Amino acid sequence: MKSKKKLRVILVTICMIILVTTIIFINYMGRVNRYREMVNNIDYEDIDISIIPDGTYIGECNAEFIYAKVEVTVEEGRITDIKILEHKNDRGSAAEKITNEIIDKQMIDVDAISGATNSSKVIKKAVENALLG
Repeated sequence: MKSKKKLRVILVTICMIILVTTIIFINYMGRVNRYREMVNNIDYEDIDISIIPDGTYIGECNAEFIYAKVEVTVEEGRITDIKILEHKNDRGSAAEKITNEIIDKQMIDVDAISGATNSSKVIKKAVENALLG
């Protein structure tokens, strides 16, 4: 009788572990799908930087697994500096050099950094959000 009770406790424990693991996995996959959808739906407005008043602007973009917060400086109708205040990413730190492209071309929708496409998109969107207020 004792061994049947032990076996039952073990089976219930295994079932609970499987159930909890399944719930965690489903939750994680939901987050992954939301992240992919968020990043795929990022688009950029055509901003006339020349009409942005001089100043320093803060912007951010959060796409579940990637987050960027930037400080954008505008002087005489030109972006003169972009500082990355915070960038949470997996393997996307290479994307941080995209700020140089934005400054050089004076536009937000520049080509993404190869190997860091999603982080590039999030950083560009953070810059846009800063300029649009």
